Amino acid sequence: MIDLHAHLIPGIDDGASDSQESLALLRMAAEQGVSRIVCTPHWYPGRFDNDRIKILAGLGHLQSLCDAENIAVELRSACEARVCAELLPAVEKNDLLFLGELDGHRVLLLEFPHSHIPPGADRLIKWLCRQSIRPMIAHPERNRDLQANPELIRPFKQAGCLFQLTAAALVGEMGETARALGERWLKEGLFDIIASDTHSVKRRPPRMRQSFDKACELVGQRRAEELLITTPGSICQSLFN
Repeated sequence: MIDLHAHLIPGIDDGASDSQESLALLRMAAEQGVSRIVCTPHWYPGRFDNDRIKILAGLGHLQSLCDAENIAVELRSACEARVCAELLPAVEKNDLLFLGELDGHRVLLLEFPHSHIPPGADRLIKWLCRQSIRPMIAHPERNRDLQANPELIRPFKQAGCLFQLTAAALVGEMGETARALGERWLKEGLFDIIASDTHSVKRRPPRMRQSFDKACELVGQRRAEELLITTPGSICQSLFN
């Protein structure tokens, strides 16, 4: 399996706190059958000031730790970009790291606040698409506006967004509302990938194997393989070439 959303670089955001926790999470991922991970630290100026240089340096350190421990997982980096005023200038300056490409468009992991859909999000999405960027909306099943009115997601789908379901949400570890909405949208074919969004061993461990099994139960093995292997593999292939 291939995981396109994980907070594994130690000490860089609210994910793994230190190298030992990073390694513990990597071992868990490998044991579950994950072979490639794109590390996606938060990019949110003023809270998580993670520029390209800082992220790539952190990745290099983590990869050396992984290699020294003989953990059979390949690592690359992107970022999880928060919708904020600084996002457009960062895109224009090429300051962001992308998940890869799909159908000739760069793919950007994009995060809304958990509490709401931010004003102007629709205009931002359209602007990104005009720059040949496909936004991958992270964990929409956990957004309170979307939980209250799931149909609000339709315009974003029509505009060209991709969507990532969190593995732990699908297996019921992030509340009943998130699980039920995740299942509903999964059955409707809304999601493009399932990813761990792992942060810590205790608070949010990877649940990739469990989510694969649950997806097989809900939508069949072929579709589960698309969500956890084929599509994420296609998106990040350029990072691993």
